[in-house]
Amino acid sequence: MIPLVLPSTSDAATPFVTRLGAVRGGDNRDARLLSDAGGIALYSGDVGLFTIDRPEGINLEGDIVLVDPCAGRAERLIRAGSDHNTLLVTERCDQLCIMCSQPPKKTHDDRFAAFTDACLLAPERSVIGISGGEPTLFKAELLELLETVLGKRPDLAFHILSNGQHFEQDDVERLRQPCYQRVQWGIPVYSADHISHDQIVAKEGALARLEKSFCHLLAAGARIELRTVMLSDNYHDLPRLARYVATRLPFIEHWSLMQLENAGFAKNRWDALYVDHQQDFAPLGQALDHAILLGLDVRLFNIPRCSVPQEYRRHAMASISDWKRRYAPACAPCHERDQCGGFFEWHPKDADLKVVPL
Repeated sequence: MIPLVLPSTSDAATPFVTRLGAVRGGDNRDARLLSDAGGIALYSGDVGLFTIDRPEGINLEGDIVLVDPCAGRAERLIRAGSDHNTLLVTERCDQLCIMCSQPPKKTHDDRFAAFTDACLLAPERSVIGISGGEPTLFKAELLELLETVLGKRPDLAFHILSNGQHFEQDDVERLRQPCYQRVQWGIPVYSADHISHDQIVAKEGALARLEKSFCHLLAAGARIELRTVMLSDNYHDLPRLARYVATRLPFIEHWSLMQLENAGFAKNRWDALYVDHQQDFAPLGQALDHAILLGLDVRLFNIPRCSVPQEYRRHAMASISDWKRRYAPACAPCHERDQCGGFFEWHPKDADLKVVPL
């Protein structure tokens, strides 16, 4: 697994954001590499000297890091060579999804200023993810970050994971600004049935509130990716959900159907929540058929391509982020490996036995 947090030393008094480079760039937040020996990289910048432990085979050139001198660590916020950079802006959430891979916490560490600095240093045409917790619990700070960054870096784009519970009529005019066409909101709907959706997110009235938010987002011309995690609770109702999405939410850009991640709450509830789509593909296949027939752009996430019948394989995306992706040994000769997301690093290893190289 690719390390995102590395040991670091610095005499700076406070945390700072810097871009690592072999030579000093034109920004005062750039740091120049002075030496790299014994797995310790020494840098010089406006904050003075600092070190970062560099694991063998890890290239830090161009990375944008948040160095915390008191904690003795450097967090790789944006990796220059990766298409999978996501900023965790909060761990607070107002839902308690039964399968949440990032269980919420009550505390909040406000790092929006650091994240803004990091985004402004990002490589050209980067797509930066934002997640939580629930980012829109801090909607004012979030929108200020987006407007500041996109005002100065219109080449960038953002993909934001949100439960969609906090959009109001008062947000519509603001979200109509041109910069928000560079923002896509990834919002989950787990069932067409209000009771079922609300039970999955452990919040009464959640789907009804979400439908109000969709009205505001539609009025604002917002770009929306709909996301559905497949669970034993909703799997056999996916065809109904497909019809709901096509008739009630036809304005979405695409619908992502996602296999379960064995992390967070799902880890201890795996046997109760996980549904093996290979054993019974029919509900998923019917949902795909409905979606395609009704003109939806539908995608499959977190699903190895070899586990999907050939006629649906074009919908299976390489969706798992590089830092938490693994492939089974049997994947080595597969001709479609580069197009495949493989498995989460922590996915049960017994799934490896089902791999059939394409």
